[in-house]
Amino acid sequence: MTAPNAHETPVKRFAREFGAEPDGVWRAPGRVNVIGEHTDYNAGFVLPIAIPHGVTAAASRRSDDVLAVASAQFDGPAAQMRLDALEPSNASWHDHAAGVLWALRKGGHPVAGLSLLLDGDVPVGAGLSSSHALECAVALAANDLYSLGLSRDELARVTQRAENDYLGAPTGILDQSASLNCTAGHALFMDTADLSSRQVPFDLAAHSLELLVIDTRSPHRHSDGEYAARRAQCESAAAALGVDFLRTVTDPVVAAARLRAIVSDADDAELLIRRMRHVVTENARVQDVVALLESGADPRTIGPALTASHRSLQYDYEVTVPRLDTAVDAALSAGAHGARMTGGGFGGSVIALVDQAARAGIVTAVAEAFDGHEFARPEFFAVTAGPGASRLFLR
Repeated sequence: MTAPNAHETPVKRFAREFGAEPDGVWRAPGRVNVIGEHTDYNAGFVLPIAIPHGVTAAASRRSDDVLAVASAQFDGPAAQMRLDALEPSNASWHDHAAGVLWALRKGGHPVAGLSLLLDGDVPVGAGLSSSHALECAVALAANDLYSLGLSRDELARVTQRAENDYLGAPTGILDQSASLNCTAGHALFMDTADLSSRQVPFDLAAHSLELLVIDTRSPHRHSDGEYAARRAQCESAAAALGVDFLRTVTDPVVAAARLRAIVSDADDAELLIRRMRHVVTENARVQDVVALLESGADPRTIGPALTASHRSLQYDYEVTVPRLDTAVDAALSAGAHGARMTGGGFGGSVIALVDQAARAGIVTAVAEAFDGHEFARPEFFAVTAGPGASRLFLR
């Protein structure tokens, strides 16, 4: 249900909800992963950008060990939870905020409670990391209000613990790191093994290009059995190969031969080979894209790597769905330089690298392809590489 006054600012809605203006306001963006999918929990490479859409958190300290959280997107009173009584849960949207405070307290950080008003414009279920944007905004607020002194990378670990241990979602650390650490006009090239990173130029408009997001309106689910199964399969492949993470593997052909020799069941071996091959080749594609962008090459040259990433996710990792594949195929047929699903898969969004002048034709082609399959019409919007999370003000 939409809030009674959808045009209220977060500060005004906070004051109406809690009887006083907030101590501060923070905002964290969603993300689009340009390339590097399902590599983060394999200690591999990723290349996300922050997008203009995000979540704003208006917050004040409390002294009663209570989290009170309301949303500008929903009517009704704030949900209230005692911090000392929190138990892992993923039953409601406000569990994402609760999980962050739970993870902070589990880490020994003195958080006594918060009043929160959350307001977001990241499309929910589109694979653009709306939940991680929420978590990062809450983590920043708690860090500032309680003077915890945690770095951006430490806050990323906190929100990952909230996802993994409180919400039960076996996600990696890509989304949190993108939301917290990206800078405007750049993609974030990150090695998830040690969180080292550098900013890579990503100014598509200078080349008359844009990154078109196609929200297929097929909501994804990160905490379902399929996502967890992919992570477990990668861990099994790594264990069979005698390495900690598949990131260590560099030659997928040699690794495939070893898996066939080690894994007794032929079908199981072939499954692990496909999962391994995606991770190894995806890591190589990320590095290739970074090299092209840093060399000053025309960004159109990264298009084939984007498409190859999607095919690997479609056939080796098996995390696409018909709407994602239809959007990619239609965009490419209409002139996109490259296209791929972005996010964890099983629904969500596609990104397409397109000439600005060709955007209208590509939108029409994808919409018509969806009509032909009797899918609901997708949503379209272009994104630019924006800044990471920030404090808007603090009293």
